[in-house]
Amino acid sequence: MSDRLVESTAEMFTKTKHAAYVMTLRKIQDGWVESVLTTPFRVDDDLCDPGLQHFLAPIADCERRVLRVIVKRATMPPLVITAFFDRTLKGKL
Repeated sequence: MSDRLVESTAEMFTKTKHAAYVMTLRKIQDGWVESVLTTPFRVDDDLCDPGLQHFLAPIADCERRVLRVIVKRATMPPLVITAFFDRTLKGKL
């Protein structure tokens, strides 16, 4: 099984109200989220909720800061719960 949640950017994702709000607040573009979901550098299972996965990848447009996108595993299209630039991984991926 692939680590990819979606196979191409033609398949869109949905966002919770929270995700939409914080993406706007943090100036995170939908295209960046799609990129992380289609070509993640790393995928981690959530430590507290087995239904969630964390997709991570550096974003070239943002000085290679690492974007973490948390999604509900069982939904299609993927349901984005939240997204943020993970300061703890800056320069590590």
